Amino acid sequence: MLHLGFVSAILADYDLNSTLKFASTHGFTCVELMCWPAGNADTRRYAGVTHIDVDNLDVGYVQTLCRQYGVYISGLGYYPNPLDANAEQAEFHREHLKKIIRAAARLNVPVVNTFIGRNTTLNVPDNLKLVAEHWPALVKVAEENNVKIGIENCPMWFSYDEWPGGKNIATTPAIWDRLFEIIPSRILGLNYDPSHLVWQMMDEVKPIYDYRDRLHHIHLKDVKLYRDRLDRVGIMANPLEYHSPKLPGLGDVRWNAFFAALTDIRYRGPVCIEVEDKAYEGSPEDVQTAILTARNYLRQFLGGV
Repeated sequence: MLHLGFVSAILADYDLNSTLKFASTHGFTCVELMCWPAGNADTRRYAGVTHIDVDNLDVGYVQTLCRQYGVYISGLGYYPNPLDANAEQAEFHREHLKKIIRAAARLNVPVVNTFIGRNTTLNVPDNLKLVAEHWPALVKVAEENNVKIGIENCPMWFSYDEWPGGKNIATTPAIWDRLFEIIPSRILGLNYDPSHLVWQMMDEVKPIYDYRDRLHHIHLKDVKLYRDRLDRVGIMANPLEYHSPKLPGLGDVRWNAFFAALTDIRYRGPVCIEVEDKAYEGSPEDVQTAILTARNYLRQFLGGV
């Protein structure tokens, strides 16, 4: 019913074979594989990872490895800023997204996960105008290839170069509604991560019911909100001053209610662990421990997985 996987960005030093072997060895059903352009210079944490190079795609090799290890690809992931204030950079990101969508079709992968993006020099209404200008072409390619687009709801506001509103506009239900009005195609939906609503002081479970028809992929990440820090700096501070990403079970996401909601709406598909917990970044062994610790906690909600 629910297929447990993980996001491959945390295994940046693994190649595709090693990533799928790790997944198979440790009982995972699927993996979301990163598809950043090979040789790119993005230095943001968890960015720039390439487990499938869509510019040099060997479909037979990828599919053979998946069969060999009994692991399927839940989605292809690429998380740049498609509405970057640098028009040339934004165009590059959008064109690479189109390549990934076409690669997903060739690989029979159902969804490509990404961000809507945001021009950080503009307000929300003006960014929505950019969505109307640039995103229909991306959705058209997805429709032509029968591949869904899952938009992660992370604000991408963690460092001061992302001030004041982050680099992804798709952060709240109110904005999702506007996005789906601008682009009504059901091919566009959510790669839903509950943790980002928690630190924005919103209900992380209710959107599962409200957007049941738009849930194309699920990320499993927790967050710890430090109320004492928040009391000092307020919600207008850099968000990392008052919260920290954590492994599932180590933060404030209400996982019982979360999985109850997924079962209520009869969600069927991938639920992928996303590791961004700095407490588990000291060594390769720490990274593996993080993935397996999250797996062990989440198994209580997943039956025999």
